[in-house]
Amino acid sequence: MRIYLQTPVSDERPPRYYHLFLQEDLLEGWTLMREWGFQGSPGRIKRDHFVSYDSAEDALLKHRDNQLGRGYRVMFQQGEQPK
Repeated sequence: MRIYLQTPVSDERPPRYYHLFLQEDLLEGWTLMREWGFQGSPGRIKRDHFVSYDSAEDALLKHRDNQLGRGYRVMFQQGEQPK
């Protein structure tokens, strides 16, 4: 699952982005990758490991909901539909 969020465009500064995606790892677990920053510049990346897909997906949706509350909008979503 992959979700790309972005703040509305403004004349004052470039929009911010927040990219979330799940990746299966080699140890039969899942990694939640989070990347954020200003559009057009390198961002920060954080990785969190989860034993099951369900727990990783729950964390992804929680981060998505937090960013929606901060004014971000979903620009792109790929994969399973949220619960």
